[in-house]
Amino acid sequence: MTAGAEKTPPALGLTKVYARALGMLSNEKWLAAILASASIGIALVQLAEPVLFGRVVDALSKGEGAFPIIMLWAALGLFGILAGVLVAVMADRFAHRQRLAAVNTAFEQAITLPISYHAREGSGALVRTILAGTDALFWLWLSFLREQLTAIVGILFLIPTALSIDVRMTAILVVLSFVYMIANILVIRRTSTGQAAIERYHYNVYGRVGDVIGNVTVVQSYARFSAEMAAMRDMMSELLSAQYPLLTWWGLLTVLTRAASTITMVAIFAVGAILVARKELTVGEIVAFVAFAGLLIGKLDQLSGFIVRIFQQAPTLGSYFALIDAKGTIIEKPGAPDLVAKAGDVRYEAVSYSYGPGDQGVFDIDMEAKPGQTIALVGPTGAGKTTALALLQRLRQPDAGRIMIDGTDISDVTLDSVRRSIAVVFQDAGLFNRTIGENIRIGRPEATDEEVIAAAKLAEAHDFIMRKTENYGFLIGERGASLSGGERQRIAIARAILKDAPILILDEATSALDAETEARIKRALDRLRKGRTTFIIAHRLSTVANADCILVMDRGRIIERGTFNQLVAQRGLFARLVAEGGFTVPKTEEEAAAAAAG
Repeated sequence: MTAGAEKTPPALGLTKVYARALGMLSNEKWLAAILASASIGIALVQLAEPVLFGRVVDALSKGEGAFPIIMLWAALGLFGILAGVLVAVMADRFAHRQRLAAVNTAFEQAITLPISYHAREGSGALVRTILAGTDALFWLWLSFLREQLTAIVGILFLIPTALSIDVRMTAILVVLSFVYMIANILVIRRTSTGQAAIERYHYNVYGRVGDVIGNVTVVQSYARFSAEMAAMRDMMSELLSAQYPLLTWWGLLTVLTRAASTITMVAIFAVGAILVARKELTVGEIVAFVAFAGLLIGKLDQLSGFIVRIFQQAPTLGSYFALIDAKGTIIEKPGAPDLVAKAGDVRYEAVSYSYGPGDQGVFDIDMEAKPGQTIALVGPTGAGKTTALALLQRLRQPDAGRIMIDGTDISDVTLDSVRRSIAVVFQDAGLFNRTIGENIRIGRPEATDEEVIAAAKLAEAHDFIMRKTENYGFLIGERGASLSGGERQRIAIARAILKDAPILILDEATSALDAETEARIKRALDRLRKGRTTFIIAHRLSTVANADCILVMDRGRIIERGTFNQLVAQRGLFARLVAEGGFTVPKTEEEAAAAAAG
């Protein structure tokens, strides 16, 4: 990923991140409330123990009976243990459920976002956003329910409790709390910019990993091992260079807080010894304050570590929430009905879509495909062919004009119903790392085995499938790596046949194939096209010769339209494309008819 492609995750304040993350627990608010109450109970028990400890010491030093206090201490301790077990077990299960729900939410959101979003973010960085974000949420939820709520409540009640015993000793604890707070604020301010930069480096690293692994065949074929490894080492070096200064500040924070803790304990013993000598405090009260100090140091350490970690993870959580908040460019109207498409009549009316300033896009597209007709789109690379048909699938939203299917504006109906009405065979077959049967069933998941086999036979795929180990249960590998190019295409065709949609899009479906395989696939495609309104994008003009209408596009506009014969006779762009493709440009209508037939 180049510097220009770096993505800066949105900067969210700690409070906002914390509040939103905890707000995600509202779907099980009663369980969250029970766990929070148990944590508060644990905090109060922990606070009562130093007081009881001090009273036991005083009772023993005075020769008084300490057994009732010890029994109360034991009872509270048992309650604390039971509450601790409840919180530990239930909070862990609760946090795991919430994390899986967060993963599912992010996954559902990611697969509904437009192609442009995925192209911009990159698959590696997007996977990292989901996994790292949900891991951070899991830790935050579990830490809050198990430790942080207990720590906050303990500190809030500790100071008033200590004040009721002695103001002077309490002042030492208050000073300790201020030192922790100031040290944390100082370090956070010093590292705020650097932490966001580190998150950008992480995005670059994960984006690079996804890019390289996704193109591992190219890496191996072009002997790119050394170059790619060197580039990754450079990126890691940059990441570490950015991270080391921050690690130094976090280490300094630990030193400062440890020093403050040690000084506090010494001060409590020193001041306590003086007050006991003056008979202004009892030994038991000094013991209680020592325990208070230990408890406060422990709670402050917990909170300090929590604040540091959530600050470090704020950019990660911010990226996760940015994914969740991302809006697709295709907005479905509230209450939109489903499209009922049977005939497959398609009409474009003055449709325009621009990628931004300039001439990238399509402009003033008018065309109509009658039910059962085949419309071919040809033209130079970048002419707008794929964009025009992406608009039909509502992968993009027109800036102007409208597209009708069977007389219904597709912007007025649900996205799913539009896409269910269209089957697509891509240049890249688009196969999953699943079995052959599962890949074909993507066209219609509820299809029976017999229907899957029938579709495969029509696609001329059944014979080669039966030669595979486990037949339709054969696992094809990532992107169909275990299959040949022709086999992948035939499975894609079988998938489209099984879907049985009234509209068909063939996007370079026979490119880069040998003549024998192309002929086999052409037969399968002819069966697939029968009775369907078909749009063909092709550079190999032999595949469009028999189309009912050929639309010649250039720079986003339709500049010629007609049959093969008519366009060749015009001797315009189409005729030049035919000549460049190795076809002889006919000089007469008879020659044109012969070319089309051939």
